[in-house]
Amino acid sequence: MKNYLSGILILFISVVCAQDTIIPLWPKDKIPNRIESNEKEEHKRNGILRISKVQEPTLEVFLPAKQNTTGEAMLIFPGGGYQILAYDWEGTDIAKFLNGKGVTGIVVKYRLPSSISQVDKHLVPLMDAQRALRIVRNMAPEFHIDVTKIGILGFSAGGHLAATLGTHFNEEVYAPLDEIDEESARPDFMALGYPVISFGSKTHSGSKNNLLGENPSTDLVTYFSNEKQVTPNTPPTFLFHASDDEGVPVENSLLFYRALNDKGVSATLHVYPKGGHGFSLARKDKYLRGWTERMFEWMEALDLP
Repeated sequence: MKNYLSGILILFISVVCAQDTIIPLWPKDKIPNRIESNEKEEHKRNGILRISKVQEPTLEVFLPAKQNTTGEAMLIFPGGGYQILAYDWEGTDIAKFLNGKGVTGIVVKYRLPSSISQVDKHLVPLMDAQRALRIVRNMAPEFHIDVTKIGILGFSAGGHLAATLGTHFNEEVYAPLDEIDEESARPDFMALGYPVISFGSKTHSGSKNNLLGENPSTDLVTYFSNEKQVTPNTPPTFLFHASDDEGVPVENSLLFYRALNDKGVSATLHVYPKGGHGFSLARKDKYLRGWTERMFEWMEALDLP
């Protein structure tokens, strides 16, 4: 296992001057819940880079100039209904934008549920999310990251995965492999953009069906309805959503905000009258694009150690 860690460090050093690097989440022969199959990862670009059938999950790290870094990092979970990853639209573009504020942006290419390539497919995205957070915390010194300032940012179904990590970070969903898995998987803060939160009546049926299947048990639906999983130890949360979102109803963010408040967790919610679903940075909307500045203001006001 030391060879695996050494390989990561060598890879990091070799490309750090290019400002980004790609790190595998798992040793290639020890990816949990994986089934060997003929399924191949697919990359398609039609305005947006859409990645599907992820076989080997990774982190893609974007570093600000050392002189600009705040010590903060955010792991980014692109959306796509647990069917694809909108990898640039809600991933690498976001990471580069964060760099402009001195924040390290780390895009998580997580596995998508597949009965062909996985056992217990509903747990696989959470496995990758926990491992991703632990790797970043373990490698924080190399990336000039403060281990107490590692947050997460998720969009749509990626917001569901981020919220799942924020509520299930301390549950053992895979057998520990190495010293990386001794690290905490708890995010220090989280931001959720038009997130899928509930698998109840106001859910996004595509995300629910792709993750849990057509007829999931009541227990499974409850487990992944994150408004029901909030505890006082859930990280402080920033939410933003549009009222006219027809894909993921705004009630998802409202439910999570209320649950956070009920448990005494610091929560901030911005609801915009228009914007629809999947607006990313919203750079063409002078009002909606303000969510980014509101998030940075919120981050500056966080009472972190």
